[in-house]
Amino acid sequence: LILVEYFILGTYSNAGKMKIVEEPNTFGLNNPFLAQGSRLQPRVTPGPVSGPAHIQRLAGKCFSYIESTYKYEFCPFHNITQHEQSFRWNAYSGILGIWQEWEIVNNTFLAMWMREGDACGNKNRQTKVILTCGGSNKLAQVSEPTTCVYSVTFETPLVCHPHSLLVYPTLNDKLQKEWDEAEQAYYDDLITKQGYNNLLREIFEDAGFLKTQKVEKPNTTTTLKKHDSLQKCNEDARKQSEEIHRLQALLTQHNIPYDSKPDKSKSSLSRTVQDGHLRGDNGLIADIL
Repeated sequence: LILVEYFILGTYSNAGKMKIVEEPNTFGLNNPFLAQGSRLQPRVTPGPVSGPAHIQRLAGKCFSYIESTYKYEFCPFHNITQHEQSFRWNAYSGILGIWQEWEIVNNTFLAMWMREGDACGNKNRQTKVILTCGGSNKLAQVSEPTTCVYSVTFETPLVCHPHSLLVYPTLNDKLQKEWDEAEQAYYDDLITKQGYNNLLREIFEDAGFLKTQKVEKPNTTTTLKKHDSLQKCNEDARKQSEEIHRLQALLTQHNIPYDSKPDKSKSSLSRTVQDGHLRGDNGLIADIL
């Protein structure tokens, strides 16, 4: 009886010394008894790793940041998550965004966009990760400037060089040439600022820096020929000009009148005779016969 009393008293006396380890709540993440559909499930797969080669070294690594009762986990080129460090039965653990594309401003990789995170009302959570110079790789700040849109500052020595985030050097020779041609065309006032920006976006999409916005259209009997680049456009214009000159020479050879600057309401090339042939065709056929 004495031993039993001693055990009970000892247990109650040590109860106040119990220490609770503050770990991120993982009930909804790892509980094997929870339905699989209720666990963290990405909506889309991450985009391909892209950008400066030295930044791509961060792929496969993850960095944590704790603020108040939340722990954030940032995995470059993969995703960013948030875990509420709470003992509430419904503590939040979720995905704030999945790697999609770069934000490019003035020939510079400005930030990484993590999109298509967990649902938040009628939209999905997304996070903008801004890269800044720092002595080590770490998450430095997390905020939510607008509802369900997060802003994260990631410090790294990989971006301390003033040229470390330039876009042009990361492009292959073909895309650099296309950029040069677009730049020259804009300088020569051959294209507008909007046209120039559209060409740059296509270049960045081809490089894998931006998520493509091209919409696949169904095949139709009449399709317009697509100009893959400004150089291709110029080549097509040259061929069309040569064809026009050839047809004009042919009409002149057979004394068929034409107007080099036809009126939209009346064109001499559209005039036909009763048998449906262009004027002069009958004479040409008679000479051959």
